Amino acid sequence: MKKKLATIAVTSLLNGVPLPASAADASTTPPRFAPLTVEQLNVYQAPLGQQVMRVSSIGLAGPYSPLLRSPVMGQRMFDLLYYLRWNSSVPLRLNEFAILIIGRQWRSQVEWFAHAPLAIKAGLAPEVVADLKAQKRPANMKPDEAVVYDFVTELSTQHKVSDATFALAKQLLGEQQIVDLTTIAGTYVTVAMLLAMAEESVPAGKELPFKVGEP
Repeated sequence: MKKKLATIAVTSLLNGVPLPASAADASTTPPRFAPLTVEQLNVYQAPLGQQVMRVSSIGLAGPYSPLLRSPVMGQRMFDLLYYLRWNSSVPLRLNEFAILIIGRQWRSQVEWFAHAPLAIKAGLAPEVVADLKAQKRPANMKPDEAVVYDFVTELSTQHKVSDATFALAKQLLGEQQIVDLTTIAGTYVTVAMLLAMAEESVPAGKELPFKVGEP
């Protein structure tokens, strides 16, 4: 079955056809990297693992599982994520919104599971989150939310940002926030890639945000 799905995936990518949701969800079996406990971490992994446990709502799972397999790189990535999550110049509400935009584009179960509640807690309207999940341009966004949506969407789907969107982003956010916002979006593409490669899913017993067969 795995071999058949791999063939489907390769064929779909080569032809530029999106992978069917049913095929993308077929790996809701154990992740490719065996789950780690703190006690199992070696001398190189342990310092990173201890830092992860202080901030992670999913323990050593999610992107941290593959990152621990390369602890030096993992530490660098953790430091970047730590800045982007808690020290970025971008307000938390907009920060989490940008992460959700990337998570929805990638249909990342773990990113959406982890960050949708955080976005709402940070002040993003539940209706905006619901529209984004339904693949709609959210209605009733605040001006700064609308510019974040357009900026991240243009950059990630068109690989450029229009002059009009950039000018508005510069006016509403400023230069440092534009740079941080771009780095947030790109970094969470990397996180989504790690999760997809490792076939990481939500914690056991929790509901998948995106159901089998849904886009």
